[in-house]
Amino acid sequence: MLSLDRAGYPHREVFFTKVRDRFTLPEPVDELWSRYRQRMPYLVHCRPEVTDGLSRLRASGWKVAIVTNGTADNQLGKIQRTGLAEAVDAYALSGIEGIRKPDIGLFEVAAQRCGMTLAAGGWMVGDHPIADIGGGRAAGLHTVWIDRGTWPDREHDADHVVPDVLLAMEILEAAR
Repeated sequence: MLSLDRAGYPHREVFFTKVRDRFTLPEPVDELWSRYRQRMPYLVHCRPEVTDGLSRLRASGWKVAIVTNGTADNQLGKIQRTGLAEAVDAYALSGIEGIRKPDIGLFEVAAQRCGMTLAAGGWMVGDHPIADIGGGRAAGLHTVWIDRGTWPDREHDADHVVPDVLLAMEILEAAR
C-alpha cells in the first residue's frame, strides 16, 4: 500500500481503484473515495511551529496563500480544521476554481486574493516537482521544493530544496 500510495500520488481515484482491486473490496471506487474525502480533514494536523512560522512571515510583510490541487470538500476541510484558514491571507483550490496546478491561473487567483499580482514576484513552496515547482517557475516565482524522497532522481529547477516546510520558511525569512 505504501509503495502504491507514493505519498499522495497517483491521484486518489486511481489509488482507490487499485486498493479496491488489490483487496477485492465490494464498495464502488467512488464510495471509497468519497468516504476518504469526508474523513481526511479530521485526520490531518498542522504543527504549531508551522502556524507560528506563518505568523512570523505575515508579521514581516509577506502575503501568504495556499495554492492546492484537490477536491473542494477535502482541501477546504483540511485548511479549515487545521487552522490554516486563519494563518494565511488567502487560498486557491483547484476543486473550487476549476484550474489545476501547474496552470499559472491558480497562482494568479491566489495572488489576486492577496491583493498582489504575479508580476510583483514571490515564492512557491511545495512538494510536487511538476505542479508546485514547475507551476511556480512558469508563474515567475522563486521556488522551494520540499523533497520528501517521493521523487528520487527527479530533475527539477527549484531554487532551493529542503526536507521540511520549517526550513523553507527560514529561506523566506532570510529573503525578505
